[in-house]
Amino acid sequence: MKPSIGRIVLYTLTEDDAQAINKRRADFDQHRKTDDYTDTGYVAHYGNEARAGDTYPAVVIRVWNDDLVNAKVLLDGTDTYWATSRHQGDDNGTWNWPPRV
Repeated sequence: MKPSIGRIVLYTLTEDDAQAINKRRADFDQHRKTDDYTDTGYVAHYGNEARAGDTYPAVVIRVWNDDLVNAKVLLDGTDTYWATSRHQGDDNGTWNWPPRV
């Protein structure tokens, strides 16, 4: 199968992905404790800890060729992660089709 815009795939996080996600969440957590924080439409980067090897559903946003895509990863929390120029595969940092059940 070829990827196309809007399709759901599974994306597996790398160590760098997980660190970036957890840093955004820690930054948000620290910022919301300050006096200048008010509920004015901030996107809350909040959720369970992300780890390398965790697999999440992702929506294909752009297709570069038969296996290279940009995808919006739906994390276990209030935020998403933009995985750019990722190949199909079984390793961390790749996407694959969900298994049929």
